[in-house]
Amino acid sequence: MMIIDVGLYKAWGVRIDSTFLNYINTPELMLASVSKTQLVFGTLAWVLISFIFIKFYNKLFKNFNKKVDKGHFIEIVVFLFFTASLIIPVRGGLQTIPVNQSNVYFSNKMFANHAAINYTWNFFNTIKRKTDNTNPYKIYSQEEANQIVSKTRNTLLKNQQDSILNTKKPNVILIIWESLSAKIVGSLNGEPTVTPNLNRLSKEGILFTNFYSNGDRTDKGIPAILSGYYPQPAIRIMRMPNKTRSLPMLPKEMEKLGYETSFYYGGDLNFGNMNTYLRSAGIQKIIDGSEFDKKDWNSKWGAYDDVFLKRFASDLTKDNKQPFFKIALTLSSHEPYEIKGEYKFGENGESNKYRSAHFYTDKVIGDFIDFAKKQDWYKNTLIVIMSDHGHSSPTPDNPYFGTKKFHIPMLWLGGALSKKGIKIDNISSQVDFSYTLLNLLKADTSKFNFGKHIFNNSDEQYAYYSFNKGFGVYSRKGTFIYDYVSKKPIQKIGVTKELDSLGKAITQLSYQDFLERK
Repeated sequence: MMIIDVGLYKAWGVRIDSTFLNYINTPELMLASVSKTQLVFGTLAWVLISFIFIKFYNKLFKNFNKKVDKGHFIEIVVFLFFTASLIIPVRGGLQTIPVNQSNVYFSNKMFANHAAINYTWNFFNTIKRKTDNTNPYKIYSQEEANQIVSKTRNTLLKNQQDSILNTKKPNVILIIWESLSAKIVGSLNGEPTVTPNLNRLSKEGILFTNFYSNGDRTDKGIPAILSGYYPQPAIRIMRMPNKTRSLPMLPKEMEKLGYETSFYYGGDLNFGNMNTYLRSAGIQKIIDGSEFDKKDWNSKWGAYDDVFLKRFASDLTKDNKQPFFKIALTLSSHEPYEIKGEYKFGENGESNKYRSAHFYTDKVIGDFIDFAKKQDWYKNTLIVIMSDHGHSSPTPDNPYFGTKKFHIPMLWLGGALSKKGIKIDNISSQVDFSYTLLNLLKADTSKFNFGKHIFNNSDEQYAYYSFNKGFGVYSRKGTFIYDYVSKKPIQKIGVTKELDSLGKAITQLSYQDFLERK
C-alpha cells in the first residue's frame, strides 16, 4: 500500500484513497500511468518486504505456536473484548467526533499536511464511506446558495459583442488534447519552444488566454466540456451510469440541430466508464482503439496520436455529410509519455518527457490543421482545440491546487470564424463551452445550468475548479482556494469575500444536483 501511495501521489496529489479502485476493472490501464522504473522497483520492494516479513514471522512465531496448548473457553470472551475495544484507537479516542484528516493538518503548506496523514488509515477511512443523500458541502439554504450563484451568473449569460461566426450552422471539430498545460504554450506566455504549431496557429484564430479546466482528470474534463457539468471534489459522475444518463449532453443538442455526431479515441473507452457516458450522450458514431492495429499502439494507452489523427482525417475525407460535430480525444501525451521518434527535450526526468510528448502531439495536430485547410468543408468549419485538464508538470508551482495547474489553452480556428488573429482574455472554463457554442448556434441552452457565455467581457467573469476535497475560484478580483478537510482557505489573493461564498455555493449546488440525479 505504501508503494502504491508513493506512486500515485506524484501524479494525483492525494494520499491513497478509494479512488484507484475505480480503475481496478481495467488493470492494464490502471498501470498505464506508472513508469517502468516505478513498476520494477515497486515490485522488487514488495517482494523484498514480503521475504523479510516471512523470515521474521517464522523465526519469532513458528516455534512459539508449537507450544500453544488447547485453549480455554474464557479466551473467547477475552478475545471478543479486545476486538471490540479496537473501536477506540480506530476512532482516535473517546471524544464525541471521531478522528479525521483535519486532526493532523498543521501547516499552511498542503504537502506537509498530506505527509502527516497515515496512508493505511486514509485508505480504509474512504473505503468505509458510502455516498448517501446528505450533502457534506451544505453551508447555505438552497435558496441562499442559488441567490449567491445567480447574482453573478445571470449577468454573464449574454454575449456582449457581435457573433464571431460568419455562418448559422458551421461544422464543428473539437480536438481534446490530453494533459496540455498553459505552462508550456508559448502564445500563453508559457515555455516558447514546446508547442511551435499551436503558437503559430494562435495567430490565425481566436486564442482564449484566461481559460481553465474544472477538474484534474479526463473523466472529470469530458463531462465538464460536453455536459457543462462541474466535477465533484471527491466523486466522478462519469462512473455512475444511473446519473450520467440524465445529464445535459452537447452532442444530443447538436443532433437536434441536424448535426451528424461522432467521437474518436485511440484507446479503450471502457476506462473510466467513458463508453457508457458517450452512449448516453447520443453520439451516433464512436471509434475507439479496437479499430487500430496493435502494432500502432504504444505499450500503455492505445494508438499513437499520428496514426489516430490520420484515421480521423481519412474519415473526414470520406464522409461529406454536413453539418457535422466531430470530437477527437488524443492520448500520447498521457503518462508515461510513450511517443514515436525522438524525444525533443530528452527523457531525463518527468518534466522533459512531458515536454517531449507534447512537442510530438503538437506536430501531429499541426499537420491535421494543415490538412483541414485544404478541404472544401474547411471554409464552413469551426475547429476548437482544448485540453481535457491541466497538469502539475513541468516545474510544479503549487502543483495540486494552484491556478497554474488548471490554466489550459483553448483555440478556435477555421473558415467559419468572422474574426481572426485576436485574443480573448475573459475568464472562463470548460463548463462554459457547451453553453456558449449552443448560444452562438441559436439553440436551447436551458439545460446547461452551470455554464455562462465565454464572450461576455464583464469584470464579474470567474472560473471555478475542484480538486480532492477542495475548490478554487479565480476572477479579476482575486483568487480563493479552499480545503474542506481543514475547513480553511489554502490561498487568498486580492478581494476574496465574494469568491469565498461563490465557491462554496457552487460546490453545494453542484453536489446537490449530483445527489438528486437518478
